[in-house]
Amino acid sequence: MRAFPPRLPDQPIFYPVLTEDYAIKIARDWNVPASGAGFVTRFRIKRSYIDKYDVQEAGGRSHLEYWIPAEDLDAFNAAIVGPIKITRSFP
Repeated sequence: MRAFPPRLPDQPIFYPVLTEDYAIKIARDWNVPASGAGFVTRFRIKRSYIDKYDVQEAGGRSHLEYWIPAEDLDAFNAAIVGPIKITRSFP
């Protein structure tokens, strides 16, 4: 996988998180009940791109994420270096 899909109309923000533990929590505890499956991904992104955004704390010091507006997702995807890897999946 080389890019994240476009956001749905009710998803104005893309939230890449900074730690695997937080990603696992989201995938397992939130995405599975909401949609039946959850996935954890790992990827690299150009520092020159991501430095435009501030790290956000979402409810705790271990819940760190970026808030990427949906309209910036094409540029975000273009800044990804290498493939996006799925590291965990939850049915």
